[in-house]
Amino acid sequence: MHSDTSMVELLDDRQEWLRFSQPHKSQPEGLEDCWDSHVVIQGMHCAACAFTVEEALMSVPGVQSVEVNAATHRAKVVWSATRVKPSAWMAAIAKAGYGALPAADSSLRQARHEESRRALWRWLVAGFCMMQVMMYAYPAYVSREGDITPEMVFLLRWASWVLTLPVVFFSCGPFFGNALRDIRARRVSMDLPVALGMVITFILSSVATFEPEGIFGAEVYYDSLTMFVFFLLTGRWLELRVRDRTAGALEALMNRLPDSVERQLHNGEFERVAVRRLMVGDVIRVLPSESFPADGVILQGQTLADEALLTGESRPQARGVGDSVVAGSHNLSGIVTVRVVQVGEGTQFSQIVSLMENASLQKPRLAQLADRIAKPFLMGVLVLAALSAVYWWPTNPGHALMVAVAVLVVTCPCALSLATPAAMLAAAGNLARHGVLVRNLQALESLAEIDTLIFDKTGTLTQDGQRVTQMMTADGVTPEYALSLAAALAKHSLHPLSRALVQAHDAAVDGSVLDVQDVNEIIGQGLEGYLDGRLRLGSAAFCAPKTKGIPDKAAFCQVHLCSENAWLASWQLSEDVRADAVQTVQALRDLSLNVLLLSGDRPESAQQVAQQVGITQAFGACTPQDKLSRMQALQSQGARVAMVGDGLNDGPVLAGAHVSMAFGNAVPLAQSKSDLVLMGGGLLVVAQSVKLARHTLRVVKQNLVWAAAYNALCVPLAVVGLLPAWLAGLGMALSSLWVVLNSLRLTKGF
Repeated sequence: MHSDTSMVELLDDRQEWLRFSQPHKSQPEGLEDCWDSHVVIQGMHCAACAFTVEEALMSVPGVQSVEVNAATHRAKVVWSATRVKPSAWMAAIAKAGYGALPAADSSLRQARHEESRRALWRWLVAGFCMMQVMMYAYPAYVSREGDITPEMVFLLRWASWVLTLPVVFFSCGPFFGNALRDIRARRVSMDLPVALGMVITFILSSVATFEPEGIFGAEVYYDSLTMFVFFLLTGRWLELRVRDRTAGALEALMNRLPDSVERQLHNGEFERVAVRRLMVGDVIRVLPSESFPADGVILQGQTLADEALLTGESRPQARGVGDSVVAGSHNLSGIVTVRVVQVGEGTQFSQIVSLMENASLQKPRLAQLADRIAKPFLMGVLVLAALSAVYWWPTNPGHALMVAVAVLVVTCPCALSLATPAAMLAAAGNLARHGVLVRNLQALESLAEIDTLIFDKTGTLTQDGQRVTQMMTADGVTPEYALSLAAALAKHSLHPLSRALVQAHDAAVDGSVLDVQDVNEIIGQGLEGYLDGRLRLGSAAFCAPKTKGIPDKAAFCQVHLCSENAWLASWQLSEDVRADAVQTVQALRDLSLNVLLLSGDRPESAQQVAQQVGITQAFGACTPQDKLSRMQALQSQGARVAMVGDGLNDGPVLAGAHVSMAFGNAVPLAQSKSDLVLMGGGLLVVAQSVKLARHTLRVVKQNLVWAAAYNALCVPLAVVGLLPAWLAGLGMALSSLWVVLNSLRLTKGF
């Protein structure tokens, strides 16, 4: 958090909180003007930290709900602007002992750099002092009784004590600070056992130094203390670096908008303004290497744009005068002048960011289980350490306390808490870079377990766009008039067939589309409206009841138009199978998946496409309810089903599947309810996502097994006194680091 309180109060300006907040979709009862704010929490190290932050925020009047993810260090706060301001709930975070920065704050990267720099300095100080202390401890290990005088022993102990002071009061600062904070909050965190072990070791060694004849005077443990502090800090620093590469990958994608941009004044000159000050209609100039700050249309110049985030397409796209550019894409080559057509939450980029932020805050089922286990496990650790000390006390009080220290250090369940979220977030970041947005982290676990995958046809296996290849009209109905009536209905729908009819009208007919009233879309069947009588546009089954029947000559057509009592026209449309559809189906079969096709189109058309791509089970003329029923029948037989659709008329079956995917260009992202959103036009990412999800689940299980095996092996050794404190510290650090490094493998390849 900003150290200056006045800087935090600046966030109370509505224009300022718009940088990291958006209106809450549904206003909670009793609260008005509600907002969703995303912030990055500083100083968190474990799941218990997340609970502390959540409790602190929920104690603030006006805060409706809070979600905190310990792995990403991100929090979502839902609050009412009429009851509380951002500075108030940020102050609550500070009072709990943590810092907070807006997720879109330009200083966030600098704050992460400062955190890494401080961690490095603590590590260097601990390492230097450790080497010196080891040098002073060496004579005691190799000498025989009587080789060193008591005065020399005292001098070496005193020198070690002096060298340990920087380690205790500087390098150990985060451990002590976190432990004190949680004690005040009456919570048990993962840093508490570690800090307690450090304090016991330092006090025990200090007593032995200045009272060598006392009960604890036989031995000092400065070497053990400095070593396990050094090892713990090594693990934390490396973990911090790796975290920046995993969770930081998501953060990098979500913070692609520039802080400022050149905006044209009335006199034609350009001035640099904050991006949040842009309005629709503004004219801006975007320089090479800058990101486009808003959706717009190029007025002057040409360039190459990197739209990989939005489409998954790695090749730059040529953009010239009249072409659209989207917020978040990179201007690679030329200076362009752009008229702004959409800003803020209205941009596709903003919708993507919203999906990714919500996903990064979610806790998968396995992570929730680990979090629930962590707290009682820590309480058990404290009890076990105390019992170990009691058992060994009669034999050797000093050794008894060091056994307790080893138990406290070695059993810290950091690896257990990191096992699932580290892997899930690494996989989500990898998918995002390839144009697949994960709306629900739990979906990765579900996707790894599927054995059946269902495809929709139109707009999914086939190209999004279709074209009219044949048209038939009733006697007395001109093709132009029929097409105008069809377009007048079709313009109210996003279905690919409807859009094809509108495009055909725009290309062939001069003049505007007719104004049909009271248009209603019946999902999976067609549209109806009123123009000098009731009109219907859609399937034969939808239109025929209103007519004397569809003529035999037009029965093969896909789309029909009829009035209340007569057939008017029919259209045949063709669609091209996606270029990678065959390769995708084969890749899915290689993954031992059962692949089906369910389509609302005619059975002949569904079978034809199925044969082209290599699918053996295809069913046409399916209503949304038919699709849902077939999928539920498979689920009742024990199948784990994934559904891939266009997000338009596939809502019920997408919602009913164990995991669902939809193309982001088929439906507005804000309306998408799918677990995964495919931003590009390629299908192969479906198979690649399944493969990565399976790999992710294997990594999660490896992490959990490692964490469990590590504790099962090391805890008994610590209890019986065979594991020294320094080795316990090394084991704990290596355990957490191994989990994070193992998860890092998920960021490579696809």
